[in-house]
Amino acid sequence: MAFRLRDIFILVGVIMIWGGNFAVVKIGLQHFTPLFFIALRFALVALFLLPVARAPRGRFLHVFALSWTLGVIHFALMFTGLKTVDAATAAIAVQLQVPMASLLAWLVFKDKLGWRRAIGMLLAFAGVGVIVGGPNLEGQYLGLGLVVSAAFMWAVANVQIKLMGNIDGKSLNAWVGVFAAPQLLALSLLLESGQWQALATLNVSAVFAVLYQSLAVMVVGYGIWYSLMRRYDMNQVMPFTLLLPVFGVLAGVLVLGEEITLTFLLGGVLTLIGVGIIVIRRPKIAAPETQRM
Repeated sequence: MAFRLRDIFILVGVIMIWGGNFAVVKIGLQHFTPLFFIALRFALVALFLLPVARAPRGRFLHVFALSWTLGVIHFALMFTGLKTVDAATAAIAVQLQVPMASLLAWLVFKDKLGWRRAIGMLLAFAGVGVIVGGPNLEGQYLGLGLVVSAAFMWAVANVQIKLMGNIDGKSLNAWVGVFAAPQLLALSLLLESGQWQALATLNVSAVFAVLYQSLAVMVVGYGIWYSLMRRYDMNQVMPFTLLLPVFGVLAGVLVLGEEITLTFLLGGVLTLIGVGIIVIRRPKIAAPETQRM
């Protein structure tokens, strides 16, 4: 089915919301600790989606396992990394989740790798390597390592979702939120401090960051995304996700005032070319239901 012009604008708008999320997370982390911030996000996602989501009958154990991999480990690594790494750098580095997912598809599902996809993987990793060697990453190596680790956990979560078979995305996201929120709150109370002070001193930026995470990114963004995934072929829709790091970098520059160097641009372009090759020759593992940053 050919794309309607209106749907193209809507898709780009959704990707823009997701790309801007890197900068919004940085804003939220100025007020909240990482684990507590994620707990609030998932609690609100569950609150908004549960009334309209079906229970994943017969799959509760699988969803609980996913809530740990995706909800706790992936987001904890990502948000903790974003405490120190630039939003623009994170927006590029997290794209390694695509070649990592492709590698896992080859290992777990015997998905054919092929020379084109192998070249895409090499380019993607080489691009991040160029960024690592750039002058503006000094002091951010640990944060970058956490973001890359988060990308790997996203790929692992894709394996779990693929093994579940056909499952409604709204139901999956709602129940991941139900299971992940209390786990994250417990970990936050154990490992962090200042949660109640953060709630007592809420400001407009903090409230915006939490609502953006839950309402804009999840309820609105994924609601539109799933409806368009039902209308169009997946191979038509997925290439739009290549715009996500572009909007992520723009948000870091325009909202947070981050600086972009020539080395960063070179690394970013290499990474996006590599990811683009993989997305066009899309691995079977890439699950559209998986929550994005």
